[in-house]
Amino acid sequence: MELQGTHVAVTGAGSGLGAATARRLAAEGARVTVIDLKGAEAVAAEVDGLALALDVTDPEAGAALDRTIAAFGPLRGLVNCAGIGGASRIVGRDGPMDLAAFQKIVAVNLFGTFNMLRLTAARMSANTPDAGGERGAIVSTASVAAFDGQLGQAAYAASKGGIVSLALPAARELARFGIRVNTVAPGIFETPLLGELSEEVRAGISASIPFPSRSGTPAEFADAVVFCLTNRYLNAEVIRLDGGTRLPPR
Repeated sequence: MELQGTHVAVTGAGSGLGAATARRLAAEGARVTVIDLKGAEAVAAEVDGLALALDVTDPEAGAALDRTIAAFGPLRGLVNCAGIGGASRIVGRDGPMDLAAFQKIVAVNLFGTFNMLRLTAARMSANTPDAGGERGAIVSTASVAAFDGQLGQAAYAASKGGIVSLALPAARELARFGIRVNTVAPGIFETPLLGELSEEVRAGISASIPFPSRSGTPAEFADAVVFCLTNRYLNAEVIRLDGGTRLPPR
C-alpha cells in the first residue's frame, strides 16, 4: 500500500501509541481520520486530519465511517489502537473478580477491535483494487501480555490474546477481497501510564529488557505499523515489538 494520499483511520489516536501513529502516517502523506473519545480534535488539527469521537464498540459506527469516506475518499487503512487496561486478581482480598470489570476490558479491547475491523473491511471490500490487487490493510494492537500475562492481568491478557488469535482467520477470510490483516504486540512502551511510575521502578523495568534495555518509544511502534501497512507480502502476522523481553509472573 502506498500511503501518499491514502485514507487511513486510527482508533485510540487521541493519545499515546495511536497519536504517534497518526502523526507518522500524516508525515508519510496519508489522510488520517483520528478516532477517539478524548483528544481526537487536537491530534486531528495537528495532522490536518479529521476528528471522529466514536465508541469503537458501537455496532452502528459504520455511519460515522461513511462520513469520513465522503470527506477523505475510500478508506484503505485501519489501525486499531483503542484499548484500556486494568489489573485485578481473579480471586482477591474481597473475593472473586468483578465480572463487569472483566467484561468491560474485553468489550473495549477485543469487541472494539473486531467491530472496527468488520465495519472497515466491509467498506474496503468495495474499493477499487490497486495494481497489485490490494483493496486495503488492517493493523490491530495486541500486547506481549497475550503471551506472557502477569498476575492480575487475566482480563487484559485474555482480551489481547483474542486479538492475536483473530489475525489469522481474519486474514484468511479477507484475502479474497485483497485485504491484509496484521497485528503488532508491543511490550513496555513510553506511554502516559508508564510515566506515572517512579524513576526507580522504570529503571528496574528497563533493566529487565534484553536489548535495547529501555522501554520502546511511540515512534518505534508507529514504524512497525507503517511496515505492516506498506509491505504487501506481510499478512496474517503477529509481530512482538518488545526488545526481546518476556514478562515475569509479577
